[in-house]
Amino acid sequence: MILKDFFIALSQNQFLNSAAKKYGLKMGAQSVVAGTNIEEAIHSIKELNAHGISCTVDNLGEFVFKKEEATAAKEQILKVVEAIHENKVDAHISLKPTQLGLDIDYDFCKGNVREIVDRANQYNMFVNIDMEDYKHLQPSFDLLNDLSAEYDNVGTVIQAYFHQALEYLQKYQNFRIRLVKGAYKEPADIAYQDKKDIDENYIKLIEWHLLNGKFTSIATHDHRVINHVKAFVKKHNIPNDKFEFQMLYGFRRDLQLKLASEGYNFCTYVPFGSDWYGYFMRRLAERPQNLNLVMKQVFNKKTNTVIGVAAGAFFLGRLTKSEKKNCKK
Repeated sequence: MILKDFFIALSQNQFLNSAAKKYGLKMGAQSVVAGTNIEEAIHSIKELNAHGISCTVDNLGEFVFKKEEATAAKEQILKVVEAIHENKVDAHISLKPTQLGLDIDYDFCKGNVREIVDRANQYNMFVNIDMEDYKHLQPSFDLLNDLSAEYDNVGTVIQAYFHQALEYLQKYQNFRIRLVKGAYKEPADIAYQDKKDIDENYIKLIEWHLLNGKFTSIATHDHRVINHVKAFVKKHNIPNDKFEFQMLYGFRRDLQLKLASEGYNFCTYVPFGSDWYGYFMRRLAERPQNLNLVMKQVFNKKTNTVIGVAAGAFFLGRLTKSEKKNCKK
């Protein structure tokens, strides 16, 4: 829990976010972020498609409190939609409402998201409204409610650590839903704190939506959950076209390829962009296994993983502070 809190605190540090954006992909993030531009992202998607893996693309970005920044993010995502269409790759869009102005003004944000959904709808492309922390939960559901009245190419995410997760899932059972465990630090009165409780609720949600939902995206790197799902769908004769497994770009690549080769629908979450820091820290906070998976690819065997990442975060901060001092001289 201490390690999780540490990385979540880093993910929310605007100073380090700004420093990371300035100095590029550091601390091994290049192994889990598919580049900093659309061209690099499309190249990564094509490689995954060649193995029978579809993709959902996230233009990374957080801490957006200015309309011009939200508008720029919208324009970038529209370019991603066009690039997916023009390159005829198997991919769709995942977006975060706060990047598009949810912390500025709801109607402004809805207009931005609507423009993306409308453009994607022209190409028969799905758009997933990602979920963030609890204070943005209901406004994000409101976006889904409003946009689904016009379009049928939108879905969202349900986070298993919330006590009310099953209620949310039942309300939105007729949508394409991605099920995750949850990656933000939430208080005990609204979210489970114990890993065992979260895991149990996650399995409960998966089983319920597989039996009752429209389409289920099971987003996990946990092979125990994956094996449970395999047995469950076989027992209940649930066809493969009712669900997919999802994993993050750069994590458990061998297992991703294995599941795709076994005939399961598989989708890789492909993040790209210069604003990678918060995303990377939350992936490390989610579960200790993620930290191990990344560090095996980033550091040598003699490297202390926790010190390595913390030092990387500290190093970014020192770089920026040093530059500020030099500018004052």
